Amino acid sequence: MKKRLMGLLMAFTLANSVIMLAGCGANSSQGASSDADHLARVKSAGKLVIAMEGQWAPWTYHDEAGDLVGYDTEVGRAIAEKLGVEAEFVEGEWDGLFTGLDGGRYDCIINGVEITPERSEKYDFTTPYGYIKTALVVAEDNTDITSFEDLNGHTTSNSLGSTYADLATKYGATVSNVDTLSETIDMVLSGRVDATLNAEVSFYDYLREHPEAKFKIVALSEDASDVSIPLVKGADNDTLRAAIDQAILELSVDGVLTELSEKYFGSDISQK
Repeated sequence: MKKRLMGLLMAFTLANSVIMLAGCGANSSQGASSDADHLARVKSAGKLVIAMEGQWAPWTYHDEAGDLVGYDTEVGRAIAEKLGVEAEFVEGEWDGLFTGLDGGRYDCIINGVEITPERSEKYDFTTPYGYIKTALVVAEDNTDITSFEDLNGHTTSNSLGSTYADLATKYGATVSNVDTLSETIDMVLSGRVDATLNAEVSFYDYLREHPEAKFKIVALSEDASDVSIPLVKGADNDTLRAAIDQAILELSVDGVLTELSEKYFGSDISQK
């Protein structure tokens, strides 16, 4: 595995060098300054502005001391360090993250974003840095829902616009909007909704913190989803995406992603 990753790293480095040189050539031919290139702007500013929710453990959340921590938070810092800049985190509700990205307020989003065909039409995604399955959760005494198909005609709670809300709607459920995982679980446990969907690893993390919580996972998606970093489409972002791809590959080869995964999830979600 190590030799294969090293081979991929060498090939990726060469490919990314070609992309970055092409980007620099484009700037020169237009007689433009480095402002025309997103990576150059990031380096000039000395920071990578990263959008995330900040309240989705163990991905991105605040610890007891109030510090922003989590898998995505540490991955973001490690990527910024590879780029030679500081990581600046901006927190917000899920449905506003993409609006801010579209408006140029953030350089990227690092928030457990899964690649979907719909998102790929609008955004360019980096190399995945995680792989997760979606879990369907109901209250412990619920016997009506045992599969995703059983969601038809029932209610769920999820952040609108999320992969989980879209999947619930696809199976015929009515979705109530919530902002945090704790809120959505509370709604299930109180009986205000019938079920909820989220990353399998997020539910396991919640149960580690709240072992008394009376809910159960009744179904898992068959395939794991790719977790990646979205950037706005356009040649302007090609070199930044290539640099982030390179950083992710190096963090994988160095074992950093595995270490962070095991720290926050108790397992390695960085490998497919």
